[in-house]
Amino acid sequence: MAPSQTSHFPAPGPKTELEEGTVLSPRFGADGLITCVTTDFATGEILMVAHMNAEALARTIETGEAWYWSRSRGELWHKGATSGQIQTVREMRIDCDQDALLLRVQVAGDGGCCHTGRRSCFYRVVETSGGEPRLVTD
Repeated sequence: MAPSQTSHFPAPGPKTELEEGTVLSPRFGADGLITCVTTDFATGEILMVAHMNAEALARTIETGEAWYWSRSRGELWHKGATSGQIQTVREMRIDCDQDALLLRVQVAGDGGCCHTGRRSCFYRVVETSGGEPRLVTD
């Protein structure tokens, strides 16, 4: 399970403060995670969706490079540490109720983000024929 948020960020306040205030107080889920959509800074292409716990978010803010929480491995994950595909954060946004993040990044190395070797994790289209979904690779 992901560590709690208690030592990194203040607890979310009233709705007005959460939606209109200037304090970053992310609303992590019961599992201690917040969803993060990552896009290419220059093109806007969606590269990946991952999750962060409070420590990953704090490290991302501190280092300017993307850190995530790997649900499958149960550990912090510095994106690109082994592949060279370091994600330098050019802009970070949080949604209206502070329960989802958007990172706009510049990717180093070969520019890929997916563990399959592709640039984006979103390389398949869901098509329906006769009501049955089918995956088609771009």
